Amino acid sequence: MEPVTLYTDRLRLRAVGPQDTDAVYAACQDADIQRWTTIPSPYLPEHAESFTEQMSPEGWTTGAMFTFGVFLPEGDLAGMLGITMRSLGVGEIGFWAVKAYRGHGYITEATVAASRWAFVHARMDRVEWRAEVGNLASRAVAEKAGFTVEGVLRAAMNNHGVLRDVWVGSLLPSDLGLPSTAPYLPAPTAGAAPSNPQVSPIVSATPYRAET
Repeated sequence: MEPVTLYTDRLRLRAVGPQDTDAVYAACQDADIQRWTTIPSPYLPEHAESFTEQMSPEGWTTGAMFTFGVFLPEGDLAGMLGITMRSLGVGEIGFWAVKAYRGHGYITEATVAASRWAFVHARMDRVEWRAEVGNLASRAVAEKAGFTVEGVLRAAMNNHGVLRDVWVGSLLPSDLGLPSTAPYLPAPTAGAAPSNPQVSPIVSATPYRAET
């Protein structure tokens, strides 16, 4: 797939390249990013070069991972977001925010836009979010973006050689008023009668504009 660019009211989401290496390297010196994500630590210039010049472009080419740099209108890098394909129709979203731009809702806004694109254009039916238990900032972004936290997976993340428990959550097309590729039949709640499968109607208004 060719990289796409998404626009929201405040942001531009685009694929990163060699021109972004220095900004990615600088952002990843932040101790919180190194603590709560699985990027290398210490994070060296060659790590940033590999990511912007090889990993990100290859992910788009193979359809294995769709990486977006989150940029402000003036061009500053505000964060990074990626959706990695885990199985047919299921992607896992990950993100981090540049320290100077936290607390403005940028990553939440980018998460909603990227997820909507994944449902509409990449034909995903589920976007998963995972974060190490205790990563309250990541959980706040996920919940504000509409994700449902589903539980805890034991020893599901290897972070710098240590197995850690993770929160897991999901966003479905219906959470954004969009249809799935097939009817969805939720499991009945305790004491409730089974319901018939339904497909949510398409909502015409979208909070982003996409360019190929």
